[in-house]
Amino acid sequence: MLAAPFPPTDRRIRTVRYLGGTLTQSFVPQQPGPPPGTPAADPRGNPSTSEATRLLCAGTYLDDTFRDAVIEQLYVHEERVVAPSLGIDAARVLAHALRARRIELGWAAAILALWIVAFPLTKGLVLLLALPFVFLGVARWIRGRASNAPLYRVVPAFLLRWYGRLSLLQSVLLLLVLAFAGEETRWEFLGGLDDTTGPFALALAAGAAQELWGIGRLEVWITIAVPLLIAWAVAAQRGQSARSLTNELHRDHFADLARDPAEQAQGARFHRLRDRIRTEQHSRLVLYRSEIPFCGAGEPYEPWSLSVELVPRKDLDGRVPEPLDNSAIMRHIVPLLEALRVPSRHGSPQLQAAVRDRLRGLEIDEVVFLPVGNLPSRAAAPYTPEFFEQQRSAAIEEGGEPRRHFLRIRVGGWGEEIVTTVFVRVHTQGGMLMLEVAPHVLRPVDQWFRYADRIAARYRNNHYFGKAAWALGRTPRSAGQAVVTLVKALGQVWRLATGGHAGALPEGPRYSVRELGSDGSASLFQEMDVSRYLKSVQDRVAGGVTVALREAGYETAEFEQKIVHVAEGGTFIENTKGNVTIGDHNTVTSKTFHTGTTTKTGGDRG
Repeated sequence: MLAAPFPPTDRRIRTVRYLGGTLTQSFVPQQPGPPPGTPAADPRGNPSTSEATRLLCAGTYLDDTFRDAVIEQLYVHEERVVAPSLGIDAARVLAHALRARRIELGWAAAILALWIVAFPLTKGLVLLLALPFVFLGVARWIRGRASNAPLYRVVPAFLLRWYGRLSLLQSVLLLLVLAFAGEETRWEFLGGLDDTTGPFALALAAGAAQELWGIGRLEVWITIAVPLLIAWAVAAQRGQSARSLTNELHRDHFADLARDPAEQAQGARFHRLRDRIRTEQHSRLVLYRSEIPFCGAGEPYEPWSLSVELVPRKDLDGRVPEPLDNSAIMRHIVPLLEALRVPSRHGSPQLQAAVRDRLRGLEIDEVVFLPVGNLPSRAAAPYTPEFFEQQRSAAIEEGGEPRRHFLRIRVGGWGEEIVTTVFVRVHTQGGMLMLEVAPHVLRPVDQWFRYADRIAARYRNNHYFGKAAWALGRTPRSAGQAVVTLVKALGQVWRLATGGHAGALPEGPRYSVRELGSDGSASLFQEMDVSRYLKSVQDRVAGGVTVALREAGYETAEFEQKIVHVAEGGTFIENTKGNVTIGDHNTVTSKTFHTGTTTKTGGDRG
């Protein structure tokens, strides 16, 4: 099971003794759940049973490319640290990926075994069906999976597909003649093929005529039975996958993690990696790859930064402004963010408690990003609370490059299918304050995965004729798919055996399971929610910085003016004659955060 996201004690400012020194603990309090007077619930929930996790697990049965990528990242490359898994459990997705591959491998081996056994049993007559099947499979490969394939792919695929279909029809007719007609009729039929068909059919008919006396009706009937047996295997494989989607991956059963057969049936390697993944994926210590530090958080969503001079206020009457460090600024930001969880006043406590806005589950973490560096092994990564506090207390004030401290604010909506994360970093240096805000958005799970329940239900509730037609239509490509499946599996086994990944130096994550299974777009409702979450969080962050500056005795006008333009996507350029803003959102505005009012001060359009 996942460890608790926070220690059970309150983590407000205080000092503790650690390794003979003094360090300051985190200022983010324990995540309390809803405000007092509302039903208690864990805002974080259980990522192992989230809807996003369920759909990604279903995707491993529907998309072999996604499944292979999950296994490659989390199982083959044992040296890679798992990316932060926001709202999901990557270990459970891996468990179902391995199970789906094991099911597919079993059926692939069975289908190939049918073809191999059929060849000697039919004295080679099964080639009458195998060769047209090859043409159909190659035509599908040439066409590709793209919905709008280029013409240079469509034309040859079209010609080859129809050539394969006509060849298959001819082969079926030939087998029926050999099975039911007398000897004289067989020769007449073969002669007719020689007169009316192309080179392939002519060669095939001539070969069949030469070997006709050595082939009996038994061999012919076995040849006829082979595609029917393969169609049964294809249907049985699909039925087994559909049962997995409608049983253990059903919404009512998925919440019972302890009884998930995918996790029970794996070997020692999986259990070792599962425990490691569940230690890393939700840790506040993020070991990253330098080229993709925010791997796992999704796509950047208009990141911005600004800097302002720390100018003492004129009304201090000679007093010196208070010291303003990064921790002090963060302490002002966090309470304003926590207040977003509290519903606005309603007519009754019952109406207030009924509010289901996802901001009520807003999560606030402190995270420290560290390069993997010189760790001797992945297992040596120190994920203890003591080590994190040591790194946090050092990183928050140093303003370093590789090691960075961020305040991470996360909102998971739509069953964790839309995850909005804002990383905030504050630093003071040389009489200036620098604020960095890096919003990221995880798009919804792939649309195909979201249709998993419908796909499985439609297949299982279809009548026998529909299932038979579906299976027969996919029989020609089944042998090619079986070969590809076995080749991929052998390739992964070879990389496991020869790659030396278990003893390699650790690396940061190259891919995120959640990002691999994400769609490229979101609905209008989801985009509106993302915009609302980001504006709410960014406004509170700006408000916290403004309050910190004011209480410490510094001017806030410059910051209040800049924050509006940069946060809304404009570019702010300063000069001695005035301010110029460039961008779509460039009305110069000054906000007074303690009163909540907005005052227009004029501006130019770029």
